[in-house]
Amino acid sequence: MRRLIAAALLGLPLALAAAQAGASDFRSLAEPAILYDAPSKQGKPLFVIQRYTPVEMVVNIDRWVKVREPAGSLLWLERRQLSEKRTAIITAARADIRQKPDAGAPLAFEAVKDVVLELTDKPADGWVRVKHRDGTSGFIRINQIWGL
Repeated sequence: MRRLIAAALLGLPLALAAAQAGASDFRSLAEPAILYDAPSKQGKPLFVIQRYTPVEMVVNIDRWVKVREPAGSLLWLERRQLSEKRTAIITAARADIRQKPDAGAPLAFEAVKDVVLELTDKPADGWVRVKHRDGTSGFIRINQIWGL
């Protein structure tokens, strides 16, 4: 029994490290950015992604970061183009943003697919507080956005 408890306690730090390593690291773009197929300006430029768009950081190599963009492609951009500001993008055809984190709460505003919202708090109980660029804020269900 003691060996079982000791093994469990010794494995706990490894389990915590693995859980933290699996956590997604999202950022937004500080400026419009060209996405490349390789970590170099000699790589093939594929397309431009707009300012504030959320991206998931997957690999860091010197001045370059491999990111997953909202459509799911894995591409490269220069690290200097990333911002610490957290944003999310609407994935549902239409999303209701509520005044409180409750489906029965009054509507604060509506947003459609691909609208980018600033995250103003951490998710809790399936909701997250967001702010539109016009300053209006409210709560949205986390299953209607990408970038958390």
